[in-house]
Amino acid sequence: MRSSGIVTLALGTILACQLRPTQLPKAQSTAVSKPTGLLYDDIYLKHLSGNSGHPERPERLISIREALEKAGLMQSLYPIHPRRVTEEELELVHKPSYIALVRRELSNVQGYRELSTGDTLVSKDSLEAAEFATGGVLNAVDAVMQGKVKNAFAAVRPPGHHATPTRGMGFCIFNNVAIAARYIQKKYGLQRVLIVDWDYHHGNGTQETFYEDGSVFYFSTHHYGAYPGTGSAAETGAGKGAGKILNVPLPPGATDAQIEEAFQTKLVPAARNFKPDFILISAGFDGMRNDLLGVFDITPAGFATITRIVAGLSKELCQGRLVSVLEGGYRLDGLAESVLAHVKVLQEE
Repeated sequence: MRSSGIVTLALGTILACQLRPTQLPKAQSTAVSKPTGLLYDDIYLKHLSGNSGHPERPERLISIREALEKAGLMQSLYPIHPRRVTEEELELVHKPSYIALVRRELSNVQGYRELSTGDTLVSKDSLEAAEFATGGVLNAVDAVMQGKVKNAFAAVRPPGHHATPTRGMGFCIFNNVAIAARYIQKKYGLQRVLIVDWDYHHGNGTQETFYEDGSVFYFSTHHYGAYPGTGSAAETGAGKGAGKILNVPLPPGATDAQIEEAFQTKLVPAARNFKPDFILISAGFDGMRNDLLGVFDITPAGFATITRIVAGLSKELCQGRLVSVLEGGYRLDGLAESVLAHVKVLQEE
């Protein structure tokens, strides 16, 4: 799936940068459209979280892949390959004691067991899948920063936004998006990162990580009162992070129009005021109509609309730097349709 054209383009760009502007051929001065990247790998299917009836199951990713293939999009998406996250990268967010606990409890698992820190079922390959999920998301960041792609969608599991620095919970082991935010700051020296979380459930782990930080702005729409019980509008950050947490709880049955209004009236002005250097999306699709774990009424068209808003902000504020990372979404047909709508908008931008 890797395109030799990308290599040719990269070499051409290097040569062009060695010439003075007056030396550039006219054709090379024209902007070249870059593809959207896709992170997907069968290693993410190896994480088993209980029996076949468990909502967070491998079939989630299979349904996404099949929808992209059926729509004929796979050939136009730039393949991003995963890698194992390093210990140092995990420690950008998670405490060494928690990482050690995960390695201890997830080694030599027989059958299924629950992580001692919370309601997260794991199996013998869960640690490897989690390590390659986080490392893969960092590769997606690299692909954007190195100009290989204009933006990217990471179809990974296990999800991450409930994982705190010291605790895995809510199907999550490592906080993929939070680690990516710190990685962006450390490796590339970008100061301000905006995280947009539209999962039905509040990303308590991400909020906790950056609650007193100030360099990362966390915006979340969710159902306050659902798991994990955090995310009231009164939670706005503290210390250096005061005002950098923006929770917008939505009521049961929330529609496309209601989530669009939240994004237009709350996120857009906040993002313009914050002026991010990079935007990350915790893209949970469990707010879709008739999801197994949610009671919102959002359609694929609704997800396309909020994707367009966030992608537009990335172009306006941070040179289009945007990586979207899968979180929840448990009704397979609805998940596939919603992700397809999401990726189509990313390709348009």
